[in-house]
Amino acid sequence: MNASGEKHLLAMEDGIRESTQSWREVLLHLKARGLNAPALAIGDGALGFWAALEEIFPGTRHQRCWCHKTQNVLNALPKSVPSKAKQALQEIWQSETKGLAEQAVDLFLNTYELKYPKATACLQKDREELLMF
Repeated sequence: MNASGEKHLLAMEDGIRESTQSWREVLLHLKARGLNAPALAIGDGALGFWAALEEIFPGTRHQRCWCHKTQNVLNALPKSVPSKAKQALQEIWQSETKGLAEQAVDLFLNTYELKYPKATACLQKDREELLMF
């Protein structure tokens, strides 16, 4: 994303999604083409990407993708619950401040933890990487 908030495709290459080596090659090609270390990288739980990013651009901060995390949390809930839970998750990432987001996370955890511990554990697992403000 540039300073104006516009997204630009930087690379499209064949590779193995979870492979550190595949991601290393992508990042090295981008670096060779002049990409400076990004301030922040956002991605799903692909461990290969994070490992390669740490190696090639060690100063880049990591943030988990809210779209993927929302789906992971909702998948741990019964079909009857997700609409309210999805709204509660949206309140987290749409918060205007980190403090409000922290409160929304706590509310979600307190609301669902006793009955749906797998869903709350999924959210709690990446709490710090989700709340990068």
